[in-house]
Amino acid sequence: MTRAAVFDAARAAGADFNKRGAVATLDTALDMLGVPREGATGGLAPSPAAAAIIKEFEGCEKKQPDGSIHAYPDPGSGGDPWTIGWGSTGPDIRRGTVWTQAQADARFAEHLAEFGRGVAKAVGDAPTTQHQFDAMTSFAYNLGLGNLGDSTLLKLHKAGDYAGAQGQFGKWVNAAGKRMKGLVRRREAEASLYRGIPS
Repeated sequence: MTRAAVFDAARAAGADFNKRGAVATLDTALDMLGVPREGATGGLAPSPAAAAIIKEFEGCEKKQPDGSIHAYPDPGSGGDPWTIGWGSTGPDIRRGTVWTQAQADARFAEHLAEFGRGVAKAVGDAPTTQHQFDAMTSFAYNLGLGNLGDSTLLKLHKAGDYAGAQGQFGKWVNAAGKRMKGLVRRREAEASLYRGIPS
């Protein structure tokens, strides 16, 4: 069932979507039920649950008293990739980069959409709930689309072995050869979200 069909049925039943918050309320209910969102590509797109889990674990680090946000080195490597805002990396981010909150938020929105498109492409036509998609989007945002694409997690998901795929999240908890507590917590949260239990 698509969201469009649910909205059409709700309208036919007398729902008034002109009331403030009505669309957002139904969207949230559909997110909780795992009904996929249709993105610009016609497939799934990240929901607010994906944004929330990513922001929770990325944080908006190195915010200064004047509101500016400074780049910092990767916690695992102590160097590259330099990161800023909500976990943003890229060739324009290096030691000494300073952004405003608006710049950090805008880059996050761009990156979230970009990773959503990448995860949708990686998943292809494999049956995927919104929760599963959001969990894999958070995973890819943290570890890269290449790691998701090559992962046993994705292979098991596409094969319909959802329990096996969920178990794979916990295998990705090391950075620079060290087990990281923050990654353990993040993978646990992503595995729970994949199972359909939002944090």
